[in-house]
Order: sequence, then structure tokens, then C-alpha cells
Amino acid sequence: MTRETATLGGGCFWCLEAVYDEVRGVEDVVSGYAGGRLPNPTYEQVCTGTTGHAEVVQITYDPEVVTFRELLDIFFTIHDPTTLNRQGADTGTQYRSVIFYHTPEQRAEAEAAIAAYNAAGIWHDPIVTEVAPLEAFYPAEDYHQEYFVRNPMAGYCRVVVAPKVAKFRQKHFDRLKQQPAR
Repeated sequence: MTRETATLGGGCFWCLEAVYDEVRGVEDVVSGYAGGRLPNPTYEQVCTGTTGHAEVVQITYDPEVVTFRELLDIFFTIHDPTTLNRQGADTGTQYRSVIFYHTPEQRAEAEAAIAAYNAAGIWHDPIVTEVAPLEAFYPAEDYHQEYFVRNPMAGYCRVVVAPKVAKFRQKHFDRLKQQPAR
């Protein structure tokens, strides 16, 4: 059984984790930090915007069920890849749009996806998503893992996370692990 790993950042990791947890073929999603200079950063340190880390999710998936490109298609659906260091009200380099590739093939696929989306003119502005090699991934603190599942009524979850999950379900219904009865 072959498993692959993808590491993506598109704003708050709670949003990405909540979506990718529902994708058929995804076996595990871990919220964490990548792309910075400080080893083993804390949430409080990353929130200062001085560590260089982005909030990311690390996704373990079965490529026979869901491809890296399909994960990227979902990624570009659930965040705005045209805003530099910002997603909605969340601002700072820790909220940047970034794809940390694990292999040369992932890098090529990420660059091809960005080129295709830019050529399609879906957004008025060009995509600013960074594509960089993954050097290190640091899992976030336990209270960040499965945050949306454990805190669905929290204000941020209701106002920000839930709409992104709903958008994913609408646009990628066929990718859901469990499809509701119609």
C-alpha cells in the first residue's frame, strides 16, 4: 500500500484540516507549521509573524484514491491564492498561500496547476501561492488538532471554517468520504 504526503498552507490550518478530513482517500491530516527558521515553534511564536513559518496541514493520502492534483484542485477552491500573506481577516506571513513539495513531481504538478489556473483567468489577480521544498514540518499543539470537529460552535468555526467546509462539499461532492443521502 503506497501512501504519499502533501503539505499545504492556505490561511488558518483549522480550515484546511476540516476540509481535507472529509476527502475520500485522505487518511490523516495534521495541523502544523513549516517554512520557517525556528525549530519546534509554538503557536504563540508563529502568530508573531517573525518565525517565517506558515500554518499548514500535512496530509497523508492514498494516491490510488485521490491524486496530488485533486488535492491541489480542492486547495485552490477553499482559499484565495491571490492575496499575499492574508486570508480574509487573517494577515501575516503565517497565513500565506504555500505548497511545500515533497518530491520533484509534486513541484512540477504544483507549478502546472498554478499556470493552468492563471491561464483560465478564474481570479482577477495572479496567483501568489509560493511553491517551496519542505525542509521541516512541526505538528501544532494538541488543542489545534481536529479543532473544527471539537469546536463547531466556536465563533471562528461558525463564521470562517464552516462556510469553507460547505463550499468544499458543494464543489467537490464526489470527493466526500461519506456522501449524505439525497
